[in-house]
Amino acid sequence: MFIIAGLGNPKKEYDNTRHNIGFAMIDALADKYNISVLNVKNKALTGKGIINGQKVILAKPLTFMNLSGESIYSLVDYYKIDIETELIIISDDISLAPGQIRIRKKGSAGGHNGLKDIIRHLGGEGFQRIRIGVGEKPKGYDLADYVLGHFSKEEKPFIDEGIKKAVSSVELMLAGNTDQAMNEFNRKGNSLNESVDSTLK
Repeated sequence: MFIIAGLGNPKKEYDNTRHNIGFAMIDALADKYNISVLNVKNKALTGKGIINGQKVILAKPLTFMNLSGESIYSLVDYYKIDIETELIIISDDISLAPGQIRIRKKGSAGGHNGLKDIIRHLGGEGFQRIRIGVGEKPKGYDLADYVLGHFSKEEKPFIDEGIKKAVSSVELMLAGNTDQAMNEFNRKGNSLNESVDSTLK
């Protein structure tokens, strides 16, 4: 059994914002594998299904981003999973360009409050995560306003591509090929910044 949880804020007003890209990725997985993520359990919207022959729980915490650890801990405790091998967390990352992803087997929160709360509740950093780039905050912007803002028309195609890459990463990770996923996707490619750079050359 695997738990795949995307981080975000639960209210409708936060749909399609930078901070909710984890929810969008869970929706993409659910659509591809026909999994209904509508059951309210362990402070999350959840859905059970099969991906690559593995039983999975898809989850979108209902605790709001900064309290994500409450839901993740509840899910982990209820299903008695190994957090090092059977938990995958998807979050946004403002240090990565739109369209880039980074896969890690463990690590710090990197300033992300949702990840920070999960680490606090689980008592360690040893869980797999996929970070999807949403772009660096422009100078003069308030951080909260930026991450709760929507993507521009220019960013959206790269964000969609990043979500597709994250879905492919999960499929590899469920098959026990996390290293392959890291080698394949932990590099620049198909990001907005890279596209802009190429047009300037």
